[in-house]
Amino acid sequence: MPRKKFLPASFNVPALLASAGIAVGIVLVIAGLGSAVTGRDALRLPEQIERLSPADNEKVLRQSEIMIDFVAGFEAVLIIDGVEIPTTRIDELTANGKQPQPGEQVEIPPTAIYDPGNYTLSYLPQVGGPITELKQGVHQATVLFWKAPNTREKATSYSWKFSVD
Repeated sequence: MPRKKFLPASFNVPALLASAGIAVGIVLVIAGLGSAVTGRDALRLPEQIERLSPADNEKVLRQSEIMIDFVAGFEAVLIIDGVEIPTTRIDELTANGKQPQPGEQVEIPPTAIYDPGNYTLSYLPQVGGPITELKQGVHQATVLFWKAPNTREKATSYSWKFSVD
């Protein structure tokens, strides 16, 4: 009895191997894209922090502002390179403690500014402040934050690094 061939005579083995290689490549690309960690997940931010600037391992200019945006209801303190930056609430900038009127001139002290309406804490290095400029190199920032009306004793911390060229 003659042996049967399993492959048809017109079967092209190199084309089959090329097609299989392309299929495996497409599957690997799709798997890679599906497992990629990007955006907020890549930053590993606590759920209480919506965003921060500069981000972890970001390179910035000397005069860059450091800003943390919290979800509603949190207060915080900023520490840069081991120096705690005094914090001023934006609603305490007027002599009577009321929110400034649109267009009203307000003197901004060289401290970190906490905006309770937007739940942001920001610091711009400046003359007269505890940090006048961000010197070249790597800097460590830490934010201590707590849910209002709690106090700093119940704070959680988050630290990250950024560099200045």
